[in-house]
Amino acid sequence: MSKFVDHELVSQEVEPSGAMTERDWARQRVQRKRKLRDDVVAYVAVNMFLTGIWVFTGAGYFWPGWVLAGWGVLLLLDTWTVYHQRPITDADIDREMSGRR
Repeated sequence: MSKFVDHELVSQEVEPSGAMTERDWARQRVQRKRKLRDDVVAYVAVNMFLTGIWVFTGAGYFWPGWVLAGWGVLLLLDTWTVYHQRPITDADIDREMSGRR
């Protein structure tokens, strides 16, 4: 994920208790999905460009593979976060607290 602050996420309204509403959580999830889609498009475009450079310069050692692999791992981690991370529920907190006793 990006190290930059997403000002739209920071400025969203939250309940007085400080917890995000379901609508806020859904909005954040949609924003994350859109960002992931944009990141995948950039990944494909940049790596096609780098592979093109590799082809036109003699196609020796496949150095674009390092960029493909490193960036690909980061995209996989982002994909996991976007599609498999869920919000913490009261049941999760209760389960954690019961295990502590």
